[in-house]
Amino acid sequence: MVDELLKYRIAFASIRGMGCELARQILDLVPSERDFFEMKRADLAQLLPVKSRLLGDDYRRQLLDSTDKELEFLNKNSIGVTYFTDSDFPRRLAATPDGPVLIYYKGDPGCLNADKMISIVGTRHATPYGAHFCDALVRDISGCIADAVIVSGLAYGIDIAAHRAALSHRVPTMAVLAHGLNTIYPSQHRNDALNILENGGMIITDYTSQAAMSRGNFLARNRIIAGLSDCTIVVESAEKGGAIVTAGIAQSYNRDVFAIPGKVTDIYSAGCNSLIRNNTATLITSCDDLMKAMRWEMIGDETTPRQRSIFPELTAEEQPVVDYLRANSDVHINTLAASLKIPVAELMGLLVELEFKGIVIASPGNRYSSAMPQ
Repeated sequence: MVDELLKYRIAFASIRGMGCELARQILDLVPSERDFFEMKRADLAQLLPVKSRLLGDDYRRQLLDSTDKELEFLNKNSIGVTYFTDSDFPRRLAATPDGPVLIYYKGDPGCLNADKMISIVGTRHATPYGAHFCDALVRDISGCIADAVIVSGLAYGIDIAAHRAALSHRVPTMAVLAHGLNTIYPSQHRNDALNILENGGMIITDYTSQAAMSRGNFLARNRIIAGLSDCTIVVESAEKGGAIVTAGIAQSYNRDVFAIPGKVTDIYSAGCNSLIRNNTATLITSCDDLMKAMRWEMIGDETTPRQRSIFPELTAEEQPVVDYLRANSDVHINTLAASLKIPVAELMGLLVELEFKGIVIASPGNRYSSAMPQ
């Protein structure tokens, strides 16, 4: 009986354009998902005030026939399923008009309705600054915000940086895929996906194992990332890109959107700066900014959040080094020493300390860059 009910739910969820709002409208008029597939088209058309190929007998039969193979895949691989009327379905996602009506998952389903859901998204071409910000922000989230889950898309760049930061700082993280659970894309992140599952996180999707992967899937996936979360944080993005789309979707859902400012000359900060300039996103530079904007309380008994900066305070000796590297990237230590008139031995000590603080990044060949924005 469980498989029979799930069969009709999978087929119903697979209807083109199906979302939570449309599903509710249909099920208000049709007794059940099973009735939707077993009724004749003429009878169904009398109940539903629409004329569409979606009501066609052939189309509905095709959807239903494809579910047998999917049920076999789910059972064989111990894939979890939650439907939009189930008690464990993400309540935030159920409140969106175009959210999926069914989710396939691996991992701890408790993450689906965690107390604080924070999505972190951005460019595939993350800079050291963006990756550092992800790590520092998630580090502070781990110590300040109870029952938080970091949501992202397992993609290159900022997405994977956010997942890895969550794993490093023991914050559960959820990866939303743009394809079925029969594969992991990109394949280079397969081990990350396994680590997410082994550390109390989740991998989820609304695509079946038979669904073809296409570019449109990745844009559609963004609505799930935005819909799952209380807020979306854009770390780095060009003026156009998936992260900007996600931010727009989150705003349409009346969810909070935040962006990290960057250099006005950096292509992958242009999107964030634009979001802030157009009042689509609120500027944040620290976990404290996030907590104050969301009105979240800190872990423990403290009533006033500690002021924790993403970037630590600099000494008088360190400041000119950082200023120079912020204006000039990939600088050889000899050039840096000559420009600042600092002995190389003394400069090396400063650079090592700045590396430990996560402010300076060392590259092969004694070359250094800043991890801080201008």
